[in-house]
Order: sequence, then C-alpha cells, then structure tokens
Amino acid sequence: VPRNYDPVLHPFEVPREYTRALNATKLERVFAKPFLSSLDGHRDGVNCMAKHPKSLSTVLSGACDGEVKIWNLTKRQCIRTIQAHEGFVRGMCARFCGTSFFTVGDDKTVKQWKMESPEYGEEEEPIHTILGKTVYTGIDHHWKEAVFATCGHQVDIWDEQRTSPMCSLTWGFDSISSVKFNPIETYLLGSCASDRNIVLYDMRKSTPLKKVILNMRTNTLCWNPMEAFVFTAANEDYNLYTFDMRFLESPVRVHMDHVSAVLDVDYSPTGKEFVSASFDKSIRIFPVDKGHSREVYHTKRMQHVITVKWTSDNKYILCGSDEMNIRLWKANASEKLGVLAPREKAAMNYNQKLKEKFQYHPKIRRIAQHRHLPKSIFCQIKEQRIMREARRRKELNRRKHSKPGSVPFVSERKKHIVAVVK
Repeated sequence: VPRNYDPVLHPFEVPREYTRALNATKLERVFAKPFLSSLDGHRDGVNCMAKHPKSLSTVLSGACDGEVKIWNLTKRQCIRTIQAHEGFVRGMCARFCGTSFFTVGDDKTVKQWKMESPEYGEEEEPIHTILGKTVYTGIDHHWKEAVFATCGHQVDIWDEQRTSPMCSLTWGFDSISSVKFNPIETYLLGSCASDRNIVLYDMRKSTPLKKVILNMRTNTLCWNPMEAFVFTAANEDYNLYTFDMRFLESPVRVHMDHVSAVLDVDYSPTGKEFVSASFDKSIRIFPVDKGHSREVYHTKRMQHVITVKWTSDNKYILCGSDEMNIRLWKANASEKLGVLAPREKAAMNYNQKLKEKFQYHPKIRRIAQHRHLPKSIFCQIKEQRIMREARRRKELNRRKHSKPGSVPFVSERKKHIVAVVK
C-alpha cells in the first residue's frame, strides 16, 4: 500500500515513537541476562587466560597451583589438563599461528607446549623448557614472528630457537608485572613496573623509548587493536587511563567507576570498547571515548576478578576469578542468541534507532542507565562521592582565601601524571 509521509497527516508521530522507544528501553532491561555459564574444574584461583588466535571456541587458563587447562567453549568442557609449573602460572600466551602456547611460572621456567593433545600412550611433555635466573611475571608473543617477550626483573626478548634472550631491556631497578606487544606496530612493546612506571620499548633499538610515571602502580595495559598508538592502563587507584603514546603528558581519557584496584583490561576486536576486571568483584564494559562504564557484571559467588578476555568474535566476555571459576558473559547483555528471523532483525534495528533518537530524554535515560549493584559496591560509590565532593570544596575554599593564581586549576587528566621521561 503506498503511504503518504506528509507530517500534516501524521500529527502524533513523535509521541508515538517516544512511547515505542520507552517500551523498547524497558524491554531491553527486562531481557538483560548476560550470564551464560560457569566453567569449573580448577582447584585454585584462576590467575591468567589466553585466547586461541585461530579458533573461537578454544581458550586457555592457568591457575595458582601451576595447572593449565584448555577449554572448549562450544561444549563448555575442559578438553585437556596439564600440570605445567610448581607454584603459580604467572602468564601465558598462544603462538600467532595457533600450533603451540607458552607459559611462565614461579619455578623460573618458560615452557612451550603443543596445542594438540598428545597421542594415546604418549606423555604430556613440553616442546621446549628454558630455565631462567629470576621469576618471570608475564609473557607475550610477537604477532607475526617467532619471537616472544618475558618480564620479571627486566624485559627479555627471546627467539624461539634459542635458550638465552636476544636482548634485555631495563630502565630502573624494579620488577615488571606485565609486558604486551602492539598488534599493529608489531615492534613496539609496553610494560608496567611496580615503581609506578609505564615503559615503552622498540624491539629494533637496544634502549627503551620513553616512560610515564603515575601516582599509583599500573597492574597491566592493553593496546587498542584498531589504533596503533593508543593503549589503556589498569591502575591501582581504581581508574583506567587511555593514553596516546605520542602525547604521554596527559591521558586521552580517564575511565572511572570501579571502587577498588583494577587488575586486568582487554579490548574488543573492534577497538571501540574494552572490559576491565577489578578487585571489587565486578567487571565493567567501557566505551573508549566515555569516562563511565556502560555495563557492570557481578554475581553473588564471584570473588576478586583477576583476569578478563574479550572473545575474537566480539560477542562474549570471559573472566577468571579467585574462587576457581571462569565465567562466560554476553558482551551485549540483552542480545538474543541464535538465528533471528528477518522480522525480528527489522524490529531490533528499528528499536535500536528509536532508543538512539530519544536517548537523552530524562525518563528513557534513567531506565537505560540504572544498574542494580551489590550493597558493598553501592556504599563504596556513595562514600567516594562524598570524599570527592569534600576535596573539591576544600580546594575551592583554599583558592578563595589565597592570593589570585597561587592555587592553580589542575584538570582531572593531569592530576594523576607525575612525570614523562624520554
């Protein structure tokens, strides 16, 4: 039937659309059931995880008792268990081709393992074992070459065929907690040290590039897979900082919402969002260009979340926590899984556009942004709001009763940076 879209003939179009947008927003909150399943089998806290570069359904996890498990996410089962180390598994990463993976542990060793299970009657043995002089705290593999980096007392760059590092990079005398290769500019590395530094290296040079010193220690960092110069750092001061490595004087964005130390961060494959894991027993999803999270996930049983990963198909999030479980979540809480009929797709797209059109209306905004939080987190957010307000009031009073210009205005972005050393 041909329709006449003349607005004179449809005087109540906007009120009708507003009602539809309101209903769509309410239904989105009704159907927001993000938790999918729990992968249990570890006998100690999950300390690190790694994604398979070629297989979406395979994920690896390492625990505090030295055990490594390989999981099939489709069946939601453990398909292989390896007793890899004595003590903690400190870090793990898969080779870029997906044929093997590397683990480091408290027993001062770096081990390379086959991704396939051993044949019947064959023993579970590593392909290579490198015995180091100090404990390694992290490992990451180059995205294109047979090279990997470990960190501990210093950052070491290794060739897979050699038992001694090709080069060792150091700046200062403190232990380094994590090291990450840039996925685009593959020669660049970033590392976080326990003396509050974030240090950037170029593999082709024998000296570090530059470092930024923050107020508190950075636990880990993650490079944006779509923007070569951008990385996000998870800090002990409850915040995350997104930096452009060309302008380290101030972060591009400060992401606030957690109420305890942020322990891990991982980007979505689109580079538009990232997920963070915190000591406050929750995980949050942040848009890259926003200062506050769009989503928070928590359960009654989930304890301190140590590690988090965003799957390569951009649909799911995995988190490993203290109480020996790996949990699988939807990246979009109200998304319907499975095959959609054409009418369902059309209705979803229409509702999405309506929600975007009316997103700033007070009623719709309130419903879309409301999240039920555990009492502990709710009370801590309230307490921190009061403390922040008190600090602001004190600064205003000090400025009011001081000589003009003696108490300068410092932006939130620059408050947390101590110095940049080149």
